[in-house]
Amino acid sequence: MNKKEHWAIFINNDSRKSLFIKNILEGPTPLEFKSLEHKKGLLFSKITLNKFIDEEERHDIKIINKNTAQKLKTMSSGEQKKALLAYIFQLKPDFIVLDNPFDNLDTDSQKDLKVSLQNISKTTSIIQLISRKADMLPFISNLMLLDKSTLRPQPQSIGKEDANTGINFSGRIPLPLTPTDYKGTVLIEFKNINVAYGEKKILQNINWTIKKGEFWQLIGKNGSGKSTLLSMITGDNHKGYGQQLYLFGQRKGSGESVWDIKKRIGYYTPAMTDKFSGLHSAMNMVISGMNDSIGLYLRATENQKALAKEWLTILDLWHLRDVYFAELSTGQQRMIMTARAMIKHPPLLILDEPTAGLDDGNARLFIALVNKIAKESETAVVFVSHRKEEGLEPQHTYELIQSPQGSIGKRI
Repeated sequence: MNKKEHWAIFINNDSRKSLFIKNILEGPTPLEFKSLEHKKGLLFSKITLNKFIDEEERHDIKIINKNTAQKLKTMSSGEQKKALLAYIFQLKPDFIVLDNPFDNLDTDSQKDLKVSLQNISKTTSIIQLISRKADMLPFISNLMLLDKSTLRPQPQSIGKEDANTGINFSGRIPLPLTPTDYKGTVLIEFKNINVAYGEKKILQNINWTIKKGEFWQLIGKNGSGKSTLLSMITGDNHKGYGQQLYLFGQRKGSGESVWDIKKRIGYYTPAMTDKFSGLHSAMNMVISGMNDSIGLYLRATENQKALAKEWLTILDLWHLRDVYFAELSTGQQRMIMTARAMIKHPPLLILDEPTAGLDDGNARLFIALVNKIAKESETAVVFVSHRKEEGLEPQHTYELIQSPQGSIGKRI
């Protein structure tokens, strides 16, 4: 049996990744991959997973998870990716394109996926699209860089610091137009909270207090209940009723509305804009945070425009103010959406896997922004990530540790 050839293609926020994927799978095949022309390739990607999730939600058709009673949407990221890889391998492709396969996976799930890919690599060629040097699969020897739409072999820049990516921001973050109406010190309080869905126990005796101005990192393995915990904070989960869950001074179910809760929370996760196609400028996306919308649908006031200008200036994005949000790089979009979430200085800012898909340089820049927000405001920050981000400076870490009776919480 001939030894299979494998490639790692490093991408950054200027890479035209979608065009490359389309060409490698549908043609015209890039010259560097002529050996794969007319061969069958499949995509292992979040995009692929979302298509299967949509099919299940719209038509109640299970495809990659047909042998389990669990819905694909309710599976952890690790379980979803394991199911997708098994399905793809069953179709016997000649090559598989992996699009940042380790994003959103905990350490154990990453190890399991690497073992599976190592075995698959013996019979199937692998093309790994990769943003982070640390994620490169060990069996790959062909290294390339996707520079916009041009492939460059053996890039000398791999692993080096990006000299063009600074980590200093000029000036302090702008003050809000109107101070928050919540004056309490304690924002969120869980007291012996338990969550179960049928026979499946998710959380056990959770005790966690978030106070004004604190900087927390929330960690835990895939399936440990992090999303459940966040959904209780944002008011989207009914499991808090009848328990000692206090959101901004009110016990859950005591007459508060979801709107009352959400107006005090700035929230960002990349999934918010994965399918966003509205024609809104970068400036209008920042302003929209003052209206609690994604995109601006009301005429902005002069004061709102001035405040948005302050944010864009600090982020060094003022020159892109009129560019459509969808045309910005991934890194620029993340900065814009964080400014949007923070522009009112909400009591609480939640950032859910905000660095997923970012290259090393832009991840460092984003982390510097989060640290700056935590230091220069009274907003409490909850940063959720499976990846240990170099340079992140949380004051506290809350870890969910799985057990058969549901995950327990531990402050570390």
